[in-house]
Amino acid sequence: MDTSTAPGADHGRAADDISYRTRKWVKPEDLNANGTLFGGSLLRWIDEEAAIYAIIQLGNPRSVTKLISEINFRSSARQGDMIEMGLRAVKFGRTSLTMRAKVRNIISGEVILTIEEIVFVSLDEDGNPVPHGYTDITFDRDRLPQDTAR
Repeated sequence: MDTSTAPGADHGRAADDISYRTRKWVKPEDLNANGTLFGGSLLRWIDEEAAIYAIIQLGNPRSVTKLISEINFRSSARQGDMIEMGLRAVKFGRTSLTMRAKVRNIISGEVILTIEEIVFVSLDEDGNPVPHGYTDITFDRDRLPQDTAR
C-alpha cells in the first residue's frame, strides 16, 4: 500500500530507494493550456535523464530508449514549482538496462509521476544491440574518467 499521500506521511522520503539527480523549476514555457506542467515536457526531461544515466552505466554513448512502460501521472505541477526527477536501476540485461522513475515536488514531497520500467539498449555502430558486459550498478564517479591533474 502506498502511504505517501496519507496525512502526516513524509511522502516516502525516508523509505525512498530512488536516487534523485536532477531538479527543474517549472517555468511558463513548460505549461499546458490548463496552467500545469505539460506532460510531454516532463517525459522529455525524464527520457534525457534516463539516457544520461544509461550511457554512463552501460559505457556506450549509443544507448537508446527501447521501452517506457505505463506512465502514472499522480498529481500536477504548476508554474514556480520545483520538482526533482529520480531514477533507480533495477536490472541489467545482456544488452539493456531497466530503470524505474519517480518525479516529486521538492517542497511538498508530493509524487507527480511514476514509471515502473524504462529500458535502454546498448547499440553498436550499425544500430544493432550489443552486449555491454556489465552486471552491477556503479556510481557515476566510478564509471567516468577521473581528472588526474588534481
